[in-house]
Amino acid sequence: MKKVIAEISARHIHISRAHLDKLFGKGYELKAIKELSQPGEFAAQEEVKIIGPKNNITMRIVGPARKQTQIELAVTDARALGINPIFRVSGDLKSSSGGVMLKGPKGLVKLISGLIVPLRHLHISEADAKKWKLKNGQKVKARVGGERGLVFDNIVVRVGNYNTRIHLDTDEANAAGLGGCSKIDLLV
Repeated sequence: MKKVIAEISARHIHISRAHLDKLFGKGYELKAIKELSQPGEFAAQEEVKIIGPKNNITMRIVGPARKQTQIELAVTDARALGINPIFRVSGDLKSSSGGVMLKGPKGLVKLISGLIVPLRHLHISEADAKKWKLKNGQKVKARVGGERGLVFDNIVVRVGNYNTRIHLDTDEANAAGLGGCSKIDLLV
Protein backbone atom coordinates (compact mmCIF):
# COMPACT_ATOMS: atom_id res chain seq x y z
CA MET A 1 0.00 0.00 0.00
CA LYS A 2 1.30 3.44 -0.91
CA LYS A 3 0.70 6.52 1.24
CA VAL A 4 0.16 9.81 -0.59
CA ILE A 5 -0.40 13.31 0.74
CA ALA A 6 -3.89 14.55 -0.06
CA GLU A 7 -4.13 18.31 -0.43
CA ILE A 8 -7.31 20.35 -0.38
CA SER A 9 -7.46 22.46 -3.50
CA ALA A 10 -9.69 25.38 -2.53
CA ARG A 11 -11.41 27.45 -5.20
CA HIS A 12 -8.97 29.57 -7.19
CA ILE A 13 -8.34 31.18 -10.53
CA HIS A 14 -5.47 30.81 -12.99
CA ILE A 15 -5.40 34.01 -15.03
CA SER A 16 -4.20 34.83 -18.52
CA ARG A 17 -1.82 37.73 -19.15
CA ALA A 18 -4.53 39.55 -21.16
CA HIS A 19 -7.09 39.26 -18.36
CA LEU A 20 -4.51 40.23 -15.72
CA ASP A 21 -3.81 43.42 -17.72
CA LYS A 22 -7.55 44.26 -17.96
CA LEU A 23 -8.27 43.56 -14.28
CA PHE A 24 -5.13 44.99 -12.64
CA GLY A 25 -3.56 47.28 -15.26
CA LYS A 26 -1.19 46.85 -18.19
CA GLY A 27 2.01 45.00 -17.23
CA TYR A 28 0.85 44.23 -13.69
CA GLU A 29 2.85 41.50 -11.94
CA LEU A 30 1.38 39.08 -9.39
CA LYS A 31 2.83 39.18 -5.89
CA ALA A 32 3.50 35.74 -4.38
CA ILE A 33 2.47 35.27 -0.75
CA LYS A 34 2.99 31.50 -0.53
CA GLU A 35 4.73 28.87 -2.63
CA LEU A 36 2.48 25.91 -3.43
CA SER A 37 3.47 22.23 -3.47
CA GLN A 38 3.73 22.04 -7.25
CA PRO A 39 6.95 23.47 -8.75
CA GLY A 40 6.69 27.10 -9.87
CA GLU A 41 3.15 27.66 -8.58
CA PHE A 42 2.26 30.20 -5.90
CA ALA A 43 -0.73 31.71 -4.15
CA ALA A 44 -0.81 35.36 -5.17
CA GLN A 45 -1.77 38.26 -2.97
CA GLU A 46 -4.28 39.32 -5.63
CA GLU A 47 -7.90 38.23 -5.65
CA VAL A 48 -10.73 38.77 -8.11
CA LYS A 49 -14.44 38.87 -7.59
CA ILE A 50 -16.38 36.28 -9.62
CA ILE A 51 -19.85 37.67 -10.37
CA GLY A 52 -22.33 34.93 -11.22
CA PRO A 53 -26.03 35.04 -12.12
CA LYS A 54 -27.01 34.33 -8.51
CA ASN A 55 -24.14 35.43 -6.25
CA ASN A 56 -20.53 36.68 -6.02
CA ILE A 57 -17.44 34.87 -4.73
CA THR A 58 -13.96 36.27 -4.18
CA MET A 59 -11.14 33.99 -5.38
CA ARG A 60 -7.38 34.04 -4.95
CA ILE A 61 -5.21 34.00 -8.06
CA VAL A 62 -2.71 31.16 -8.41
CA GLY A 63 0.35 32.26 -10.37
CA PRO A 64 2.15 32.52 -12.61
CA ALA A 65 -0.07 33.85 -15.42
CA ARG A 66 -1.32 31.16 -17.79
CA LYS A 67 -2.15 30.93 -21.48
CA GLN A 68 -5.90 30.85 -20.70
CA THR A 69 -7.96 31.93 -17.71
CA GLN A 70 -9.35 29.00 -15.74
CA ILE A 71 -11.56 29.08 -12.64
CA GLU A 72 -11.46 25.94 -10.49
CA LEU A 73 -14.18 25.54 -7.89
CA ALA A 74 -16.21 22.98 -5.98
CA VAL A 75 -19.80 22.05 -6.85
CA THR A 76 -21.01 24.02 -3.80
CA ASP A 77 -19.29 27.15 -5.16
CA ALA A 78 -20.77 26.67 -8.65
CA ARG A 79 -24.25 26.35 -7.18
CA ALA A 80 -23.73 29.46 -5.05
CA LEU A 81 -22.78 31.40 -8.21
CA GLY A 82 -25.79 29.99 -10.10
CA ILE A 83 -23.64 28.11 -12.61
CA ASN A 84 -24.19 24.55 -13.85
CA PRO A 85 -20.84 22.90 -13.11
CA ILE A 86 -18.79 21.16 -15.79
CA PHE A 87 -16.35 18.47 -14.58
CA ARG A 88 -12.97 18.47 -16.34
CA VAL A 89 -9.33 17.63 -15.82
CA SER A 90 -7.59 20.89 -14.98
CA GLY A 91 -6.42 22.49 -18.22
CA ASP A 92 -9.15 20.86 -20.36
CA LEU A 93 -11.46 23.78 -20.97
CA LYS A 94 -13.28 22.39 -24.03
CA SER A 95 -17.01 23.10 -23.63
CA SER A 96 -16.40 24.48 -20.14
CA SER A 97 -18.80 26.82 -18.39
CA GLY A 98 -18.73 30.60 -18.57
CA GLY A 99 -21.34 33.24 -17.96
CA VAL A 100 -19.54 35.01 -15.14
CA MET A 101 -17.83 38.37 -14.85
CA LEU A 102 -14.39 38.85 -13.31
CA LYS A 103 -13.92 42.09 -11.38
CA GLY A 104 -10.53 43.48 -10.46
CA PRO A 105 -9.43 46.88 -9.20
CA LYS A 106 -8.99 48.26 -12.76
CA GLY A 107 -11.73 46.60 -14.77
CA LEU A 108 -14.17 43.84 -15.68
CA VAL A 109 -13.86 40.79 -17.94
CA LYS A 110 -16.73 38.64 -19.18
CA LEU A 111 -15.62 35.00 -19.08
CA ILE A 112 -17.14 33.03 -21.96
CA SER A 113 -15.58 29.70 -20.92
CA GLY A 114 -12.97 28.38 -18.49
CA LEU A 115 -15.01 27.64 -15.37
CA ILE A 116 -14.68 24.01 -14.21
CA VAL A 117 -15.01 21.68 -11.27
CA PRO A 118 -11.66 19.91 -11.55
CA LEU A 119 -11.71 16.13 -11.49
CA ARG A 120 -9.87 14.72 -8.51
CA HIS A 121 -6.34 13.97 -9.60
CA LEU A 122 -2.95 12.64 -8.61
CA HIS A 123 0.01 14.83 -9.54
CA ILE A 124 2.90 12.37 -9.67
CA SER A 125 6.58 12.73 -10.48
CA GLU A 126 7.96 10.76 -13.40
CA ALA A 127 10.15 8.76 -11.00
CA ASP A 128 7.22 7.80 -8.73
CA ALA A 129 5.03 6.98 -11.75
CA LYS A 130 7.69 4.64 -13.09
CA LYS A 131 8.28 3.05 -9.67
CA TRP A 132 4.54 2.58 -9.06
CA LYS A 133 3.81 1.58 -12.69
CA LEU A 134 1.32 4.40 -13.29
CA LYS A 135 0.60 6.06 -16.62
CA ASN A 136 -0.64 9.54 -17.48
CA GLY A 137 -4.45 9.55 -17.78
CA GLN A 138 -4.87 6.29 -15.87
CA LYS A 139 -7.49 6.27 -13.10
CA VAL A 140 -6.75 5.06 -9.57
CA LYS A 141 -8.50 4.92 -6.20
CA ALA A 142 -7.55 6.17 -2.74
CA ARG A 143 -8.87 5.26 0.69
CA VAL A 144 -9.35 7.63 3.60
CA GLY A 145 -9.58 6.04 7.03
CA GLY A 146 -11.18 7.39 10.17
CA GLU A 147 -14.65 8.41 11.32
CA ARG A 148 -15.72 9.54 7.85
CA GLY A 149 -13.62 7.05 5.90
CA LEU A 150 -14.40 6.53 2.26
CA VAL A 151 -12.86 5.47 -1.06
CA PHE A 152 -12.36 8.01 -3.84
CA ASP A 153 -12.72 6.45 -7.31
CA ASN A 154 -11.70 7.89 -10.66
CA ILE A 155 -8.62 9.83 -9.55
CA VAL A 156 -6.91 10.91 -12.77
CA VAL A 157 -3.14 10.33 -12.85
CA ARG A 158 -1.13 13.33 -14.12
CA VAL A 159 2.53 12.43 -14.68
CA GLY A 160 5.07 15.24 -15.01
CA ASN A 161 7.42 17.57 -13.20
CA TYR A 162 5.31 17.34 -10.05
CA ASN A 163 5.56 16.62 -6.38
CA THR A 164 3.42 13.55 -5.74
CA ARG A 165 0.11 14.71 -4.25
CA ILE A 166 -3.60 13.91 -4.60
CA HIS A 167 -5.74 17.03 -5.08
CA LEU A 168 -9.29 17.01 -3.77
CA ASP A 169 -11.68 19.94 -3.78
CA THR A 170 -13.21 21.30 -0.57
CA ASP A 171 -16.47 19.37 -0.99
CA GLU A 172 -14.58 16.08 -1.34
CA ALA A 173 -12.24 16.81 1.57
CA ASN A 174 -15.15 17.81 3.81
CA ALA A 175 -17.03 14.61 2.94
CA ALA A 176 -14.02 12.60 4.16
CA GLY A 177 -13.33 14.80 7.19
CA LEU A 178 -9.88 15.74 5.86
CA GLY A 179 -8.09 18.88 6.91
CA GLY A 180 -4.84 20.42 5.69
CA CYS A 181 -2.46 17.85 4.24
CA SER A 182 -3.33 14.30 5.22
CA LYS A 183 -1.74 11.01 4.16
CA ILE A 184 -4.17 8.61 2.53
CA ASP A 185 -3.81 5.17 0.96
CA LEU A 186 -3.35 4.99 -2.79
CA LEU A 187 -4.95 1.82 -4.16
CA VAL A 188 -3.24 0.71 -7.38
